[in-house]
Amino acid sequence: MSRLIIVDRAADLAPLRAGSADPLAPEMFALTSPSRHLALLDATGELVARCSLWRARDADGEPTNAGLVGHYAAADADAGGELLEHASAWHRSEGCERVIGPMDGSTWHRYRLVTDRGTEPAFFLEPDNPDDWPRHFTDTGFVPLATYLSMLNLDISQTDPRSDQRLAELERAGVTLRTIDIERFDEELAAIHKLSLAAFARNFLYSPIGLENFVAAYRPILPHLEPELVLLAECDGVLIGFVFGMPDLMEPARGAPLRTVIIKSLAVHPAWAGDGLGTVLGDYLLRAARKLGFERAIHALMREDSVSARMAVPHATTMRRYTLYEKSLDQRER
Repeated sequence: MSRLIIVDRAADLAPLRAGSADPLAPEMFALTSPSRHLALLDATGELVARCSLWRARDADGEPTNAGLVGHYAAADADAGGELLEHASAWHRSEGCERVIGPMDGSTWHRYRLVTDRGTEPAFFLEPDNPDDWPRHFTDTGFVPLATYLSMLNLDISQTDPRSDQRLAELERAGVTLRTIDIERFDEELAAIHKLSLAAFARNFLYSPIGLENFVAAYRPILPHLEPELVLLAECDGVLIGFVFGMPDLMEPARGAPLRTVIIKSLAVHPAWAGDGLGTVLGDYLLRAARKLGFERAIHALMREDSVSARMAVPHATTMRRYTLYEKSLDQRER
């Protein structure tokens, strides 16, 4: 018979780190600040499933009528289904009208599940999950809320022929491009954070993130950065756009040549939207990658109907799909 444990402190995760479920680092628990953490133990005391719970926030940081379930891991469908029912019951008792997941507190952290793996291997920092986890959600009443994809460009020599002209026009308007300064990484991150809040404010399920948490989330990738793959666009010393690329370090880890750059994120300030700056940033990143010897590019983790996905379409094809789920909570069951 299974036993449910409620955890409210990161320190209490330590005894649960062993077991069949994927371990959750206490530092990630602290960074994402869940309202509650649920752990399901089997009759022998083995951890078989776990998840964390939050109240979703809106674009102003205010609580909404949706609950979130994240930090999800389960050894099998039975354990996962039982845990998700507990999670739904808790959110219902808190007055939530629906549950969204998996999402680790917000879209700034890990969220969604791989639902169409394709044939390409996993890339660096790509979220992954066992193939049966989506069924854990659908079998307990969750339905798709949004779909996402990663796209693969096999020939990064193909760029928009209008980019040079667009850059010249932008330069006449006072825009300059440069690479990130690793020696001033925290200062650069502060500017990227400020721009991200403005650029992503209208994104689906957006909620703001504080600078301290933003820096804490991005600082671990510093040792893996190639400065030439992070381009910043400025006007009068103010950041108005950026594109963040990284080498796919999973390739050498598999014993393969390093030939793929990952386009992790691209943002343009709303005041400069429609001026071609996003296309320029993307194309000049690919040019920089070619000079470094890269041959392919992955446009990573884009919402299927996003501007970024439409920009990638001419030269890239879908390599992986992901799904985020939601479940309606019938308040009459309370």
